Amino acid sequence: MAHTAQPSITTRLIISKTVGLLFGVLALIGLSVFLPDSDLLSRFGLMLWYFTMGSFIGIVGVLDTHPVLCIRLPWWVRGPCVGAWMNFVLVFFAYDLMAEVILQVTGYRFSPFWFALDGAVIGGVIGGVSTYFGGEGPETLQE
Repeated sequence: MAHTAQPSITTRLIISKTVGLLFGVLALIGLSVFLPDSDLLSRFGLMLWYFTMGSFIGIVGVLDTHPVLCIRLPWWVRGPCVGAWMNFVLVFFAYDLMAEVILQVTGYRFSPFWFALDGAVIGGVIGGVSTYFGGEGPETLQE
């Protein structure tokens, strides 16, 4: 699926970090709009969280096969799994903030753990774009 002639970990990381940062900026803006009273550290922390998610997804793209189970891990499995896991963990750190965001956006009190689904979607986008432009698997390390 790689768009580039030569898969590259450098290209993959640049793309995945950039897309993660774009989602982070959207999260920063969204938090500012829906929770204008939220503190600056939470806003920038959320932005950097998605930048970090992009970094992890970029690095994990080197593994296209599970090292123990020996099954193929395509980008559409790796990206969403990393994204969902990271947002699942994020809710543990910022449960009250995420609960308030859901209340402000939907008007209802849902579990903040639904942000794991949000992370899966964002992780899938990051994984797909970075694989398209940077390739995947061990051949990305052959620069």
